[in-house]
Amino acid sequence: MKNGIILKDIIPFVIWFSSMITGAILIDVLLHYFDIVFVGKYLGYLGTATILTSLLYSLNNRKIINISTPKILLDYHEYLALSGSIMILVHAGIHIHAVLPWLAVLMLLITVISGLTGKHLLARANQTLRERKNEMKALGESEEEVKNAVFLDAIIMDSMKNWRKVHLPITFFLGLFSLIHIVSAILFN
Repeated sequence: MKNGIILKDIIPFVIWFSSMITGAILIDVLLHYFDIVFVGKYLGYLGTATILTSLLYSLNNRKIINISTPKILLDYHEYLALSGSIMILVHAGIHIHAVLPWLAVLMLLITVISGLTGKHLLARANQTLRERKNEMKALGESEEEVKNAVFLDAIIMDSMKNWRKVHLPITFFLGLFSLIHIVSAILFN
């Protein structure tokens, strides 16, 4: 069971996160190689816009807008947030000479880790619940028996959805540090 947990839960998380970091490093190396480091500045703008676009998922979930299904917007949210994060990491590069940009990058990384953790926890919980239901149905148990047996699992899964209550404040602080960074860059550059 322990190997199954590692393969199903930890490895995808590590792949997503390390892909983001590796992608940012490779792009930064290419920008330096071709002597077009200035592009990194503009990737900060584009990355910020991309991450802001990914927030359409949250706006849709809160019924502020209604533009698509939650599943489609969640997929867009994940990919846009990840690609925007890569662009911002390239923008930051290794050229951070002040505390505020370091805090913004740290909050970006914590936000990504929080999002990936929630993504994989919820996916695993859904899969486990689905498997348990299918096993019980295969054993010939009635729909009512299945419902009663997985009731506690369903409650636990619903409580795991409260993970968003942790992800949202982290995202708020990312936005706050980013906004302060942007305003200070405008004022002092």
